[in-house]
This record gives sequence, C-alpha cells and structure tokens, in this order.
Amino acid sequence: MNKLFIWPTLLLLATSCQDRMAPVADNAIKPTVITEPTPNDTDDPAIWVHPDDPTKSLIIGTDKEVGGGLYVYDLQGKIVNKFIDMERPNNVDVAYGLMINGKKTDIAVTTERKAHRLRVFSLPDLTPIDNGGIPIFEGEMGEEERDGMGIALYTKQIDSAEVEIQAIVGRKTGPSGSYLWQYKLAGNSDGTVSGEVIRKFGTYSGKKEIEAIAVDNELGYVYYSDETVGVRKYYADAEKGDEELALFAQDDAQRDHEGIAIYKKDDKTGYLLVSNQQNNTFLVYKREGEAGNPHEHTLIADIPVSTVECDGADALHVNFGSQFPNGIFIAMSNGNVFHLYDWNILQDWIDQHPIK
Repeated sequence: MNKLFIWPTLLLLATSCQDRMAPVADNAIKPTVITEPTPNDTDDPAIWVHPDDPTKSLIIGTDKEVGGGLYVYDLQGKIVNKFIDMERPNNVDVAYGLMINGKKTDIAVTTERKAHRLRVFSLPDLTPIDNGGIPIFEGEMGEEERDGMGIALYTKQIDSAEVEIQAIVGRKTGPSGSYLWQYKLAGNSDGTVSGEVIRKFGTYSGKKEIEAIAVDNELGYVYYSDETVGVRKYYADAEKGDEELALFAQDDAQRDHEGIAIYKKDDKTGYLLVSNQQNNTFLVYKREGEAGNPHEHTLIADIPVSTVECDGADALHVNFGSQFPNGIFIAMSNGNVFHLYDWNILQDWIDQHPIK
C-alpha cells in the first residue's frame, strides 16, 4: 500500500525544494545605493539619462498595486517625483526622441495591468501625454488575456535623423504564437501619443507567464523570459519575421527566469543578465553570443546579489559619476525598494568567478 505514495511524495518534495527561496548568500555583492521604499510593491525599473549631465539622470520604477504608480528617483535613491493612483502599473521602459509636433520627446511607457492600457509620460517631468491611455490586446476575450505586464521599447532607426519607437508588450496569459503584441507609437497634432498594432508573435510554453522583456536596439533583438522554461530571442524588427532565434538558459535557473537587463560594452558586445529569482542571483550570458553563432548564449557567470526575489532589472554603460563610473545595474528587491549597483562590482565578479 505504501508504495503507491512514493512517487507523489518524491514529486512534492522536489517541487518544494525547487520553489524554496534561497537566502541571500554570504558572498553576495552589496548595493551601492538602496532607494527609498514605495508604499506597495516595487517591480520594474528603467533609466533615463540626462542629456547634459549624467549625474542628474533619473530612475523610473513601478509600484505594482491597484492605487500604485510610477516613482522617480535620483541616483542617490531619493524619490523626487511620482504619478500615482493607477490600476496596477506593472513594467516600464524608457525611449528617446519620439517626434511630437515637431519636437523630440523622451518618454516612459508603462503597462497599466488592470486598466488594459499603456500609459505614456514625457520625461523628465513625468507628465501623461496619452489622452488617458492606449488600449492593449483589444478583442482578446480570455480571462487575463488583456492584463498587460511586460514591456520593452524598440527604437527603430528610419534614417540619420528619424526614429520610430515601438512598444513590445506581454500579458498575464495568452496564446502561443501571439502572446506578445507590438505597437507603433506616434505623436499626434494635439500633443498626445497613440499606438497601432503592427505585429503579434511569441512562443509561449503555457507553463507560467511571460513578464520580463528586453530589447537590444543596436543588435536588433528582443528577449523575453518564458518563466520556468528559459529565455526566448526574436528579431525586434517586425519586418524581419517571427522566427525564434534562440531558447537558452533552460537548465540554469532554480525555477523562474525573471528580469532581463542588457549591459552594452559597445555597440556589439556586452552581457545579458537574467534574474534567477528563487536563487537570488543573476545569470550572465554574452550579449554577442558565441564565436560563429550569435544566437548561442552559454552561461558564463552566476552573480549572487543582495536583492531578494528580484523581478525587474536594468543596466546601462554610462559614466554616472564617482559612484557609477562605468555604468549602473538596478534590480528590484523585496521591501518595496530598488538596489543600485556600481557596474564595476558586477564586472569584478564576472572576471573572478567565470563558469567554464
């Protein structure tokens, strides 16, 4: 009789071990700055670079609850602005130079999950310029199929002077093959921004959800985490088709593959960093892939961080001053905060603890 219960028991134990949150490691790297806390639940950060003085750059982060909002921080972690009372803002991204009434405007775009829309804000003032929001996943009928979650902004160079900004948006659930929708953003004569669907794509395993999305503008790729499965890679440009270029990191995470950050050493090289959420580490891969195969991404490091249960992350290679001379890495942590790391700390770990 007891033999009948051996396999279910073992399966339960294996699942429990996999789901258990690891403690922060004794050798975890320490943040340079921790932001002031928000009232609810931080989730995803994005960086806006000041055009004249990078030390005055800003971090925009989501506070993910009904009644939450976008919070703006300086590089010392102090909250300097906010837009609140939103219906569960989930993820956020930043882009530069959207043409509105003949003026180039920097923008932050967030998914407002329970309102089924995108919200667009001008930067650095964080003023809404979307006439109340851009509806997303219109016509989808399934439960939670209109609940926007992940977002990444793709800047497509049209010519030397003109760019087109497109939002690649994920959701709580949806069909494989069209889980992600891509919207072309455009400025209107009244000073607002609207969006037009130009693409539906993206394989989905059906196992959990897709939240983290990141775009590499220079190399032209979009990455997203199919949680518990791996990281999927496609062309960011809709005109290049919907072929999946890579699925990697399948065996590298303890359970959930979460936030994705791209650190660019130059236009072609750098690192992809993926949150190994239950392990409180970040998986590191070469941005450019392996020699002879740009779509082969092999684990080269696993960095223990002080963040706990990290969802969203971002990275940028800019001299932000004495605290962040070679760039910054930002990761959400439990406690309603974001951790800001001097990139040099991560680079030292990658150099000193390579995975062969």
